[in-house]
Amino acid sequence: MNMPIGGTVAAGFESVREAFVENFVSDGEVGASLHVIRDDEVLVDLFGGWTDAARSEPWRHDTLVNMYSVGKAFLSMLALQLVDDSITTLDTPVADYWPEFATGAKESATLNHVLTHRAGVPAIREILTDDDLFDWEIMTSAIADTEAWWKPGERVAYHTNTFGHIVGEIIRRLTGQTPGERLATLTNPLEADVHFGVPILQQHRCAEVIWAPPNPIVAPDSFDGFDGDLLMNLLAHLNPPGYSSIGLVNTERWRESQIGSTSGHASATGIARIYAGLLEGRILSEEMIAKATVPVVSAHCPILDDEFVYGIGFQPTTPRRPFGPNPRSFGHFGTGGAVGFADPDTGVAFGYAMNHVIPRWQSSRNRRLIDTFYACLDV
Repeated sequence: MNMPIGGTVAAGFESVREAFVENFVSDGEVGASLHVIRDDEVLVDLFGGWTDAARSEPWRHDTLVNMYSVGKAFLSMLALQLVDDSITTLDTPVADYWPEFATGAKESATLNHVLTHRAGVPAIREILTDDDLFDWEIMTSAIADTEAWWKPGERVAYHTNTFGHIVGEIIRRLTGQTPGERLATLTNPLEADVHFGVPILQQHRCAEVIWAPPNPIVAPDSFDGFDGDLLMNLLAHLNPPGYSSIGLVNTERWRESQIGSTSGHASATGIARIYAGLLEGRILSEEMIAKATVPVVSAHCPILDDEFVYGIGFQPTTPRRPFGPNPRSFGHFGTGGAVGFADPDTGVAFGYAMNHVIPRWQSSRNRRLIDTFYACLDV
């Protein structure tokens, strides 16, 4: 079967296309797209492979796919816009506009704590169901009722799933808009095909995520006997059972949900266009970008079981997980290898999205694409 590959690359970037194809040949790629912009010029626009495990439907230019944690940076942009617009501050307690959040020793948690994964709520203590997952009020109430796992600000733990509901509820409380509605105010002017909640009539464009999670999956109602960081980690990923998308990812309900930390959908073009807009000054102030994209926390994370380096809502480039060779690059990786980032030193905005989730900390596929692109750029 011939591999369908479409799109274009600018002169001098032919090896990026070769690297894109190599991901399919040697690294398990099923379907993917790659889009790179530099100073308003599209240097790379590639898409290829298949949207389904059966390899029956080719990936198209407008195919959407679950981008997982790539969406955390976009949620953060929405929150930081509210700081830029003087609607709130980074140091304002969340409970000032979400009073219920003050319970469980969380009254001191600020927006800064939330955006740097220090708010103390990486997991919900009340056992919930997948039906609960799709009820925004149930989820945000359960988070508000959860006793903090530590005093906000005193520890770091990646809020892998709860980040979406916490930041989303902050946005809703301050603007009256859902995360998806608020995101549209950012994406529409940029013509960026990125969504927190894909409308039913657009879901035919969504690729099937191909992911075989580890077995057996432990149900949250069987967590008796676990405690401490182990319990926190289990609940963070599996309470509700489908919070990390397991068993739900290709359903209408999941694609329609607005869990910006986990269930957002995008094309690579859409991801790159948002970062291009950021570099153009159309989303955040220059001062905010400079403040939010440098390391603010660096510590061992009990959720990731690895060193965690984070800015205010963004991942800065690091030697272990670089966004190219330049020190001011920043963005966010997503489960399986999806990535979006901006490089202020070269004016590059980079987006990569794929549907075959290979759950490892490092992605050889996105690394191959990033390294090859910068070798062509010769900077």
